[in-house]
Amino acid sequence: MHKTRLEAFSDGVLAIIITIMVLELKVPHGESLEALLPLCPVFFSYVLSFIYVGIYWNNHHHMLHATRMVSGSVLWANLHLLFWLSLLPFVTGWMGENHFSALPTALYGGVLMMAAVAYWLLAHTIIAADGHDSLLAHAIGRDRKGVISVVLYAAAIPLAFVSQWIAQAIYVGVSLMWLVPDRRIERVMPQP
Repeated sequence: MHKTRLEAFSDGVLAIIITIMVLELKVPHGESLEALLPLCPVFFSYVLSFIYVGIYWNNHHHMLHATRMVSGSVLWANLHLLFWLSLLPFVTGWMGENHFSALPTALYGGVLMMAAVAYWLLAHTIIAADGHDSLLAHAIGRDRKGVISVVLYAAAIPLAFVSQWIAQAIYVGVSLMWLVPDRRIERVMPQP
């Protein structure tokens, strides 16, 4: 099975996720800068989530570029990832509207953690379809970055009830860790 439909569908879903998130930014009533202040938490949660969607889009692109075969299992694993990412607009809005309070911040981390697990599952499903000697298998290796991400999310979830700012710092830290596209895949790809 060719991967072009999987790429096109995934790109479409991610574009819709970003569109839904931006529609949650309501236009303030008033023309002064003070009218924008109540929107700051919503805007900052949107920026963080936009960065996360961009990270997933970018790394998903790299992953599929290294993929040779798309099986039914890969399709389901990809849908599993898209499911968790599709919850980002909800938790982003809830967290922003409630000024980063503990439960919305923890649930945001839960969605991020499940998306990271789903990405890991997708990568390993692709490796199972392509073979353990595939480009992706060589690129990912032990996937320390992926494991560290899940561990940090798992720590941030209960920490949100101690200090939501520590949890937010962890979410920002993990996003910074992934902001640069996954060079592991670029290194193993044959050059044109």
